[in-house]
Amino acid sequence: MTDEQRKAETVSLLQDLGLKEYEARSFLALTQLSTGTAKEISEISEVPRTRVYDAIRVLESKGLVEVQHSNPQQFRAVSIEEATATLRQQYDTRIDTLQSHLEALDLQPEVDDTDRIQEVWTLSGHDGIEARTHTLLEDAESEIVLLIVEEELLTEALYERLHDAVDRGVDVIIGGETDAIIAKLDTEMPSVKVFETELDWLLGPASDDEIAISRLLLVDRTTLLVSSFYPDAHHDDSHEQAILANAWRTVSSSSFGG
Repeated sequence: MTDEQRKAETVSLLQDLGLKEYEARSFLALTQLSTGTAKEISEISEVPRTRVYDAIRVLESKGLVEVQHSNPQQFRAVSIEEATATLRQQYDTRIDTLQSHLEALDLQPEVDDTDRIQEVWTLSGHDGIEARTHTLLEDAESEIVLLIVEEELLTEALYERLHDAVDRGVDVIIGGETDAIIAKLDTEMPSVKVFETELDWLLGPASDDEIAISRLLLVDRTTLLVSSFYPDAHHDDSHEQAILANAWRTVSSSSFGG
């Protein structure tokens, strides 16, 4: 990655964390200066000088920039450690506020009856599927059966949730499609039953237009997640797709006055 690519990605990440483009570019410029004037910031960031002042005012209000009221005014960014801690706190606060608002708006009645139906949903994108996998593992109450076909899915976050499940008394059974996966699972999860699937078809044919299974997860024998990918395709966040099946209880007709 070149310096220009790294700078562009940094600006994009800062925007993801709530800064506007000129604010992100001005802050990045200041991290490259011990102190700087609006003119110097403008020259490095390519933000119009008149807009630098607006960006600095916002950055100062967010605790990311300090101002020296000299002539001309001097500006400096807080330390990287302080800036990242501040942004993390602001981001976490927004997430907490969002969660409280969503929970306050969740007025749907709970479903409770003896009948069951099967619901099937689709998920798209590696990050979203990974997050749902972790949530299912965290919510497991009695049993986890997990089959790993794609080796890159063996992450520290996955191991952590599996260990937590074992500590909760959940029965955990893990399968791997390759010797390398089996070896890693045996090393990381010595107390868990590990098996080799020997199902070569899970990887699919070596063709761009054929899909392969990447993971299969069954939780408490009621929730099934199966994800797939194109083995030879470019791996971006959208390369993985999944199907999620849940066994839910239905609402009886008497609940609606029937």
